[in-house]
Amino acid sequence: MIIRTMEASDWEEVSRIYLEGIATGLATFETQAPTYQDWDKAHSEKCRLLAENDDEIMGWAALSPVSSRCVYGGVGEVSVYVSNKSRGKGVGQLLMTHLIKESEKAGFWTIQSGIFPENTASIKLHEKAGFRYIGKRERIGKLHGIWKDNLLFERRSSTVGAN
Repeated sequence: MIIRTMEASDWEEVSRIYLEGIATGLATFETQAPTYQDWDKAHSEKCRLLAENDDEIMGWAALSPVSSRCVYGGVGEVSVYVSNKSRGKGVGQLLMTHLIKESEKAGFWTIQSGIFPENTASIKLHEKAGFRYIGKRERIGKLHGIWKDNLLFERRSSTVGAN
């Protein structure tokens, strides 16, 4: 398995994996995949990664800015999605490890994730990667008309912004 930079030409497979995540009801408040143009605008130009094996995309990871305010320029929101048939094979952990390295190269001092409490696999992935639990945002948004809680996890860089 290799980790490489995501290209615009990968969007069809990336959005297919995203839709698989959406279908679980555990991954996001989104209910449909955006166009590539909308996704591209919402995510950092850096830190867009794919896990690939034998030319098959197994998963992807990316960062989006948490705010347009300059003081939050080094804070990114994590997205990690693994295809249905690739789950449980270490793809998420490999993507997260590379995403952390790339985020620090790009100057991110904090990366964070909002995770549904029911998404135990994502919680375990983040804990293994050194994220710490910050707290629960209760009834922060609705998914299919149902209020959902969201758990906030963050990882601070020990090299970027440490001084």
